[in-house]
Amino acid sequence: MTSLSGLVRLARPEGEIDVRCLLAGSVTLDNPASGPGVVPFHLLLDGACTLTSGTYSIDLSPGDMVLLPHGDAHVVTSTGGEIDLFCGHYRFEQGTGALLFRLMPAVVHVTLDPPALSLAEVLRAEAVFAGAGSQAVISALLDALLVMTLRSRPDQRLDTPGLWTAMGDDVLGRVIAGVLEQPGEAWTIERLAAEAAMSRATFLRRFSARTGTTVATLLTAIRMMAAADLLTRTNHSVTRVAREVGYRSESAFSQAFRAALGTSPARFRRASSSR
Repeated sequence: MTSLSGLVRLARPEGEIDVRCLLAGSVTLDNPASGPGVVPFHLLLDGACTLTSGTYSIDLSPGDMVLLPHGDAHVVTSTGGEIDLFCGHYRFEQGTGALLFRLMPAVVHVTLDPPALSLAEVLRAEAVFAGAGSQAVISALLDALLVMTLRSRPDQRLDTPGLWTAMGDDVLGRVIAGVLEQPGEAWTIERLAAEAAMSRATFLRRFSARTGTTVATLLTAIRMMAAADLLTRTNHSVTRVAREVGYRSESAFSQAFRAALGTSPARFRRASSSR
C-alpha cells in the first residue's frame, strides 16, 4: 500500500457536486468558508476563470482542478467568454480526514493529466444524463479524481511544502507508507533515516523541506489517524488501540489524542457511533 492510498483510505472522503456552472460573460462566485469536515473543489472543463483565496490568485484553464483543504473562503471570477465549471466538495471522516487535510497547503492546484481528463469527461456526461445510477457514478469518479489530483507531478505543486509534497517524494513516500502500515512500531528518527537510506541530518533536511513540519508532528498525526480509524471501525478497547498505534500508556495516548482531535478517545467513539 502506498502512502497516498493508505492516507486516503483512512480519511474516507466522499465527493459530491454542488452545482455545474455553465456561464457566460462577467461572473463572480463568492464561496464562504466551509464547515468542519468539508473540502471544497472546483474543476474547470471549458473556458477560463480565476480563483482567489487569501494570498493565492490562480488562473484556471480547461483541465485544472483546485482543492481547498482548509475550507477557506474564496472567490471565482470570469471576465468574459463561457465557462463550464464543476463546483463541489469532499466530506471526510472528522478524525482521520481532519488530520490529513490539515497537513496540506491551503490551496492544491493541478492540471489533470490525460487519464484524469478522460474521467472528467465521463463526469460531464453523467451530469448531463442525470439518470438512474448517476449519483453513484459521479461519486466514484470524484473519488478517483481526488487521488489523481493528490498524486500529480511535483512540478505542478505550489511552493508551500506539506504532506501532499512528501507523498510525491519517492523516498519519503516509501517511509510514510511504512509508518502507515505499522504505526505501532518504534519509529525513531534514526530508524526512519535508515529506511530512507540517508544519514540522520540529510533525512531531517529533506523531510523539513518537503513537509514544512517535524517528524514528530507527522508521526503523531499518522498514529492519531490510525487510532481514529480503529475507534470508529472496531470494538477494540482504548488500551488496545493505544498499543496498536505505538503507545504503552493509555493516559499518554489519550492526552495525544485529545491534543490532536480536541476530544477523548471514548467521546470520539461515541460521537462516531452516533453519526
